[in-house]
Amino acid sequence: ITRIISAPSGHALLVGVGGSGRQSLSRLSAFIGQCTTVMIVISGKYSMNNLRTDLQAMYTKAGIKDEGVMFLFTDGQITNEKFLVFINDLLASGDIADLYASEDKDVIRNGVRSACKGAGIPDTPENLWSFFLSRIRKNLHMSICFSPVGDAMRSRARKFPALVNCTVIDWFQPWPKDALRSVGEKFLAEVEQLGPADGALRAGVVDFLPFSFEAVGHQSEKFIEVERRFAYTTPKSFLELIKLYTSMLGKKLLALEDKQYRLSNGLDKLKETAEQVAGLEEVLKEKAVVVEQKAKEADAFAEEVGREKTKVNAEA
Repeated sequence: ITRIISAPSGHALLVGVGGSGRQSLSRLSAFIGQCTTVMIVISGKYSMNNLRTDLQAMYTKAGIKDEGVMFLFTDGQITNEKFLVFINDLLASGDIADLYASEDKDVIRNGVRSACKGAGIPDTPENLWSFFLSRIRKNLHMSICFSPVGDAMRSRARKFPALVNCTVIDWFQPWPKDALRSVGEKFLAEVEQLGPADGALRAGVVDFLPFSFEAVGHQSEKFIEVERRFAYTTPKSFLELIKLYTSMLGKKLLALEDKQYRLSNGLDKLKETAEQVAGLEEVLKEKAVVVEQKAKEADAFAEEVGREKTKVNAEA
């Protein structure tokens, strides 16, 4: 992508399913090429006039200010097929019909007049406009992210041929197993509960993630053949799989820690109760000795009282 946008009129058509890294790599390439990444913000009220305004801002930055701009555009932003009329002209020549009114063109010509003279070009209206468009072709690049799913891309390519004729097409293939394993290993490196980096548990989990992902992909192909329904496994799905695993692992660890706390707390209570019972038994033993002594004294006193009573009765 960096090589594509480094050339004048260099535009890339990135074809791949969602989550394959098209936008991320486009932004990285723009950073490497020292270009500003611009992406339109779609809303329910976004119209052709809004797109025209956004394109004018990009043209000002690329044509007048002579700055590198990457226009990142996805098929999800095509809320109106007429958007592609502007995109087709931009890709074909950079000269978009009806983008500027005549008075706006005069402002642009005045904006590039000094640069045009500095390049040794006579500042005629035609030369000024051609100089402006040459800067557009040099500085403004498009990275178009389309999905091959369905017939939309095929239909748009027929209606707007510049989408394929004036771009370099880059197909994003599925990630190989080694790449999946490397990504899984990186994301799971922060999970301390899996043990050391060279441990058997961590290696088993890291190996299982790409295996399960590819197994689901094979089942998806069978699902298409049998049910005629599409179920896609994308790199984004793999990242979601890792996220789901780490989330479930965290929840399970919290549940185990809670059970461990409750068990430990229960054992502490049992130990404390046992100590209290042992203390009460010691007190009870001491009390039993005292009671036994008192009982003996009471028996002796009762015997003495009995003897005195017998003696009194005899004297009477």
